[in-house]
Amino acid sequence: MTRSWKTGLTALAAGFAAVTGSLATAGPAQAATPFGSIDSAVVGQFALDPVADFGGQRQNTFDVYDEAIKAVEAKGAVAQVNATSVLTSGGRTGTNGLCHSTGLASSLSPTGFCWDKADDTSNSYTDAGGWTPQGLTGSYDAQPGGLVDGHKAFLASWHFSRGLGGANPVPNEFARVSLVNADNNKISYNHLLLVEPTGTRAGGDGDFRAVQGTHADGVVWYGNKVFVANGRWLQVYDLQHIWKVNSSQESVGITGTTSSARWSNYALPMVGRYRTTADDSTACVVTTGTSPCLNSLSLDRTGQDGLVSAEYKSGGAGGRVVRWPLNYLTALPTTTDPSGHGVSHATVGYSSPVWAMQGAATNGQYWYMSGTCPTGTGGGSGDAIDYSCIHRALPNDAPHVYTTSPVLTQNLGYSPDTGRIWGINERINSTTGIRVVFSITG
Repeated sequence: MTRSWKTGLTALAAGFAAVTGSLATAGPAQAATPFGSIDSAVVGQFALDPVADFGGQRQNTFDVYDEAIKAVEAKGAVAQVNATSVLTSGGRTGTNGLCHSTGLASSLSPTGFCWDKADDTSNSYTDAGGWTPQGLTGSYDAQPGGLVDGHKAFLASWHFSRGLGGANPVPNEFARVSLVNADNNKISYNHLLLVEPTGTRAGGDGDFRAVQGTHADGVVWYGNKVFVANGRWLQVYDLQHIWKVNSSQESVGITGTTSSARWSNYALPMVGRYRTTADDSTACVVTTGTSPCLNSLSLDRTGQDGLVSAEYKSGGAGGRVVRWPLNYLTALPTTTDPSGHGVSHATVGYSSPVWAMQGAATNGQYWYMSGTCPTGTGGGSGDAIDYSCIHRALPNDAPHVYTTSPVLTQNLGYSPDTGRIWGINERINSTTGIRVVFSITG
């Protein structure tokens, strides 16, 4: 989610020292207020519902997509592979270490990696368009031990948009995730186009199309499942059903025996989706009501595993942080439905005083939130790079600035096995690049 879209085409300005531990105001012009609990009676009304409209019929999305996936795989035009296969298949080459100025406090031992030049500098403001990163997760979320089949891995979500800021913008035209192998301090990765499967086995019309209108605001890898946040929708994907296509073309889908995924080697089909609203056409509402927006995601393994969503409020505070319980056996939100994919209800919620909150994560004690810096710090001090801030708070206490952070820092996550906070930023600089994936001591 973009806090303040800028083209970022100028060269980077000199970095400045990060600050830690200073008291943060809730926003540039307000005094700090607590990261306060939301009444449990209200939180209990927050729900994830997997039923949606398909051709005028209300059906469970997991049932519809399961049949469609089987129909596609029965045609033989795609090869079903898993995450380990993709992780060990080479791909693009990134750079280990932080290759740009980040604003992160040196006392927090910052580290991370960078994308290749094309992904670092892609620009959604041009007519040709470009990919913009949003969410970050990894093997630290996928498995309690922090590795997937012995691999240290990351997964990032991106949206593709064109002409943003122009007369005819085309936002959220495509969405993808990037599966990153970080073994032995070397970075390689592959992009997987997010697709929606269609058809039935009986009809013999299995096919897929690009997922539309998806900003890919946040992402969590949990077991074999991948959750992608998109406003009122929580999309679900399964890394046991990665499709290797057999051609490299701009088109998306199957024609005869040929499959393609817009120049990507892989497509990842949706296996289900939930909504937070009363019906498919109703919009979610930030800060108030009982239909929270899902604008970032993280995983909390404190007690029963939980999916954490957070709301983005442009130019203001009050975005809600909500915890949704997960069932580790199904790797889906907890439900009483015997199918394993029914309605699920939230258990905990907070209202955040951090302005333009882009991400929220917890280590079980503190909450960490990315967003606007207070007056006098980072972007709030008029620095040329316009750093973001990561704020830290105990429940029901006022947050403090933990550190300045890369400009337009997005989702945050916590790695229990290392005790580190991970994050990603989206800022566009089509000349030198300015994007990083970073981690700091939590």
